[in-house]
Amino acid sequence: MTVSEAADQTGWSPRMLRYIERAGLVVPERNECGYRLYSLREVNQLRSLAALRESFGVEISDVAFATRLHDDPALRGAVETWLAGQPASAGTPSPAWVEWEQRKHERLLAA
Repeated sequence: MTVSEAADQTGWSPRMLRYIERAGLVVPERNECGYRLYSLREVNQLRSLAALRESFGVEISDVAFATRLHDDPALRGAVETWLAGQPASAGTPSPAWVEWEQRKHERLLAA
């Protein structure tokens, strides 16, 4: 299917399908001329992505970031470290959070 046909089948606009592809969430094959060709697999992925958004109220950027977290161990580790260092109660920074902030500033200054 072309991008227009896939848009008709899934309810996404052609522009949104291009955005979803740039985000790396659904990447269709391309023909020898460079046109996107959506198979049944990509159409089903687009439909399930719409259902996911509706069910959980998430944005495409949220799903793209979750995909990056899943695929990039270094990013996942950095986010988990940051989350572990968050203060337990408002206004009371934990020692781990202060240490994480200090390391972050040291890396920024070294760059």
